[in-house]
Amino acid sequence: MIAQWGHAALWIALALSAAQALFGFVGARRGMVRRVAMTDRSARLAAGLCTLAFLSLMVSYVVSDFSLLNVATNSHTGKPLLYKISGTWGNHEGSMLLWILVLTLAGAAVAGFGSKLPPLFRARVLAVQGGLGIGFLLFLLLTSNPFARITPIPAQGRGLNPLLQDPGLALHPPFLYLGYVGFSIAFSFAVAALWEGKITPAWARWVRPWTLAAWAMLTIGIGLGSWWAYYELGWGGWWFWDPVENASFMPWLAGTALLHSIAVLEKRDAFKAWTVLLALLTFSLSMLGTFLVRSGILTSVHAFAVDPERGLYILSFLALVVGGALALFALRAGSLQATGAYRLFSREGGLMANNLLAATGLATVLIGTIYPLALDAATGQKISVGPPFFEATFVPIAMLLILVMGAGPLLAWRRADGPALLQRLQVAGILAGIAALAGWAFAPVTSEAADVPLISLFGLALSVWVLLALGTDVATRIRIKDDGFSRATWARLIRQPRRYWGMTLSHAGVAVVVLAITMSATWEVEVLDRLRLGETADVGPYSFTLTGAQPVLGPNYSAIRGHFDVARAGRQVATLSPETRTYLNPPMETTEAAILPLFGGDLFAVIGDAGEGGWAVRLYTRPLMSWLWAGCLMVAFGGLLSIGRKSSSAAPQPSGAAAQAALA
Repeated sequence: MIAQWGHAALWIALALSAAQALFGFVGARRGMVRRVAMTDRSARLAAGLCTLAFLSLMVSYVVSDFSLLNVATNSHTGKPLLYKISGTWGNHEGSMLLWILVLTLAGAAVAGFGSKLPPLFRARVLAVQGGLGIGFLLFLLLTSNPFARITPIPAQGRGLNPLLQDPGLALHPPFLYLGYVGFSIAFSFAVAALWEGKITPAWARWVRPWTLAAWAMLTIGIGLGSWWAYYELGWGGWWFWDPVENASFMPWLAGTALLHSIAVLEKRDAFKAWTVLLALLTFSLSMLGTFLVRSGILTSVHAFAVDPERGLYILSFLALVVGGALALFALRAGSLQATGAYRLFSREGGLMANNLLAATGLATVLIGTIYPLALDAATGQKISVGPPFFEATFVPIAMLLILVMGAGPLLAWRRADGPALLQRLQVAGILAGIAALAGWAFAPVTSEAADVPLISLFGLALSVWVLLALGTDVATRIRIKDDGFSRATWARLIRQPRRYWGMTLSHAGVAVVVLAITMSATWEVEVLDRLRLGETADVGPYSFTLTGAQPVLGPNYSAIRGHFDVARAGRQVATLSPETRTYLNPPMETTEAAILPLFGGDLFAVIGDAGEGGWAVRLYTRPLMSWLWAGCLMVAFGGLLSIGRKSSSAAPQPSGAAAQAALA
């Protein structure tokens, strides 16, 4: 019975989304306050009904209701409860229902927390959200019904892909969708503003917290996905430049550029057209990722490879939504004239460079992801674009972007003082150079210093550069050079706005991520060997001794569990117990790495099959590896910390002729 309720709730939600779009459009067009109020109520009711539908499907998974095709295909009575729950969104139909749930909740959030928005503008935003809801609900109900029945009812389900039976991946899709779909609000704000023909600093203040929230959630989602890949797939890789990974990375890059562009529009009433275009493109890239995952053109552990007809629907809807938005942008672009004036060497110029570099990096990822698929579709020729391409094209652009990021916060608005800036950054530059030299001269004994890649030394210098530049900016703001650590200095430190601390924490997080990537990629030590019981392998400064390997039983798998005693300088520091698991429903073998995060790096062990020479093992030491995910959390928390804080200087500066005269 509960499944019928969920199915009916989706049809009613479709009707309410249509009402939301209609009332919003008509109410905004005719200035009808009652229609605007009905738009708000429709958005809340649609969200409530989609929540009911989602919970109905989740309960069906928990009680193993195999009368539903979706549950029978993706669940099993022997699964732990956590994976029965996460199985709700671990498939195409359930994940689309999660997408729609987040989309309708986003509309309800605008209706509930957007009371300070002008009523007619809010109606336009909700009308766009309602239109998006119509498209996705029709897709779900007509092509991907999660409540479809199966007869005869099987006694047992097929089970969930064992690679997805993991706590990290159970949390990964919800956070990812909060980011993907959260950007729909920025899209709707942009369309509503183009509809009105007005892009103002006030609009930037309205859209900024929604964009920050979506960007922070997407950051966490991407971080969780890379963490899962690191310990679940068995060889310690955390990023593969897989097309589906790129599909999440591209909206993150566009969202990052959008946030920086919003800052300029809010402060200086500049970058109007560019900011709106980024708002449109960010959610468009999220929809592109949905098409890639669900069109059947990709084969990936991340992908839902379904029939091409579903992909054709999404592609058509994508063309309609994105094409319509870009057409509206083209009609209005001529009226989006910026009034703020500035010199190239200024905070605005730094943010412009940030945007251009981010857009260039985004273009390289987009080309590397789409071109092989387009070539295959057009000619049948298959080519592979993998890490070498992205490392050769994207990484240098990213390094330039980080270089600019270090100096950007110290630049003044409108016109910066070059000599003063160089003086403030002198110490940071010198110490960054010293860090690179130290990385070359004091390479670990397992590496030849002469073989350390130049790009690794540059990455090391960049991370130190950004951290020291941020420290210089904080010291300048609190005037520590003048007053030392006096009470007045501490008072100025405390008075710094939350928005500033959020920006500083996010930038520091990026530096920590770069440092972790550089250290782990350059100075990791890997040993692949076969060990008998009692034998030892030296991995950098550590000794791994295989002390045992025996069969164990899990809740829905059997496994071989190994035991390694890890010592350094003759002193035991840890015991690691990796597993090789065998699942029956569905049949699959997985590798469960044993990882010990230490402050200086990770100890990593994998055990494989037994042979004449002993057990196959893969052992690593990875310097600063766990710092990567600590940096991701810093980036995301910095974004969340910045939400809800109105800038004290949000009003635009003098513009037009006055500004031009001031700069002359």
